[in-house]
Amino acid sequence: MSAAVTAALLSLTTLAAAGTAHAASVNYVALGDSYSAGVGAGSYTSESGSCKRSTNAYAYLWKNAHAPASFKFVACSGARTGDVLNTQLSALSSTTTLVSISVGGNDAGFADTMQTCVLDSESACLNAVAAAKNYATGTLPAQLDKVYSTIRSKAPNARVVVLGYPHMYKVGGSCILGIGDTKRAAINGAADVLDDVLAKRAANAGFAFGDVRSIFREHEICGSSTTWLNSTTLPVDESYHPKAAGQSGGYLPVFSAQA
Repeated sequence: MSAAVTAALLSLTTLAAAGTAHAASVNYVALGDSYSAGVGAGSYTSESGSCKRSTNAYAYLWKNAHAPASFKFVACSGARTGDVLNTQLSALSSTTTLVSISVGGNDAGFADTMQTCVLDSESACLNAVAAAKNYATGTLPAQLDKVYSTIRSKAPNARVVVLGYPHMYKVGGSCILGIGDTKRAAINGAADVLDDVLAKRAANAGFAFGDVRSIFREHEICGSSTTWLNSTTLPVDESYHPKAAGQSGGYLPVFSAQA
């Protein structure tokens, strides 16, 4: 074996050992809403009940891959900013070194907006999207600031990664059943506004932002046969959430790059 090959192998071994040692010192807390809980990805833990925390969620997958010193998974289906403040942040402490969170979609009325756009007229959809955008830009920033500042005060030594939301639909894509491109574009536009708000508030707090829109491209609803998102499905609360493939192929690499 050449000296160069030996050196390269030793370098890779050293990097792997360093990564393992780093993970062994990580105390990770996973906060947030259904996108962080893994709703729509199946394999829910029995202890999580209606929060529907999935072993296929990006946080759980990261834990399995890196074996951190401790892992607290408290993300919950339906969580708003107030829920995170009132029921989740007790998981944090001065020893917490890594935090992930997605929140804000429920505050802005994601579920109701999707229902309106799927079931009602184009004008009703556009009005619902406009209301969601107004909430995201007008009311949500202060709510996010409160969540983020409380996270920082409770976990002053943690790296915090805020995860965004993907586009739901491929505009111009093909679906046997589905909504038209005007509605699709409006829904995607609302996601853009929400992600912009999240990114700005995260940066203001000194947190990292994980933008998942590009990695989900071509895996949106109506985008291809390998969509990473549930369309209308049963149970209804799993509609418009990432499948297991969206958690592993989309959210996990984006989070891992920021963690």
